[in-house]
Amino acid sequence: MKVAVITARGGSKRIPQKNIKEFWGKPMLAWPVMAAHRAEIFDRIIVSTDSEKIADVAISFGAEVPFMRPPHLSDDYTPTAPVFLHALDVLSKQETLAATGKKITHACCIYPTAPFLQAEDLRRGLEALQDGAPAAISVTSFAFPILRAFRLGEDGSVGFNWPEHELTRSQDLPEFYHDAGQFYWVDVEAFRASGRLIMPGARPVVLPRKRVQDLDTIEDWEAAELMAHVLLQEEHS
Repeated sequence: MKVAVITARGGSKRIPQKNIKEFWGKPMLAWPVMAAHRAEIFDRIIVSTDSEKIADVAISFGAEVPFMRPPHLSDDYTPTAPVFLHALDVLSKQETLAATGKKITHACCIYPTAPFLQAEDLRRGLEALQDGAPAAISVTSFAFPILRAFRLGEDGSVGFNWPEHELTRSQDLPEFYHDAGQFYWVDVEAFRASGRLIMPGARPVVLPRKRVQDLDTIEDWEAAELMAHVLLQEEHS
């Protein structure tokens, strides 16, 4: 079985109720749910939440909410991995594997604030696992060479963090990548053994920067709305 788990708790503070806040005419959560459906690779699409409101929205857009997330996995400090693992554990028990003969072999943890997630990106992640990788993660490149980064001194001065690269041409510096904050695919056995979403051997699913935006602050949200005028209008017109 291949399962999608969208992790959407209800306690957002900087952007209240951001997981179901309206974005481009739909609740934010609706966008990754719809992308998961369009991928046509999942046996089940689950939302893990502690909020009845979020659960209702998830169900209205075709996701399942077969359990409510416990409070100890719903605070500001809980990492994603244990939330994902809890969902897989509960689903495995609910599936009654001995009776059905089914087993969750591959699973994808999807963030609820990923309005620009595309079905093809999810398929590419699964292909990496089917090619033998234990995990696959959405990544994108830094917009500026990080080896040319500045450091601010205690006296208010500015200087190169890596002064040896002060005169190095940008095109001669290596490219670096960061988590795109959209999804993590895992081979479930490998994930259970390591407890890590980004484990040794994980493969990248490289996304263009124009389709990546964090949604932690109001400024982030406003930037995403500007991006949506092009990305979502183009995709759904």
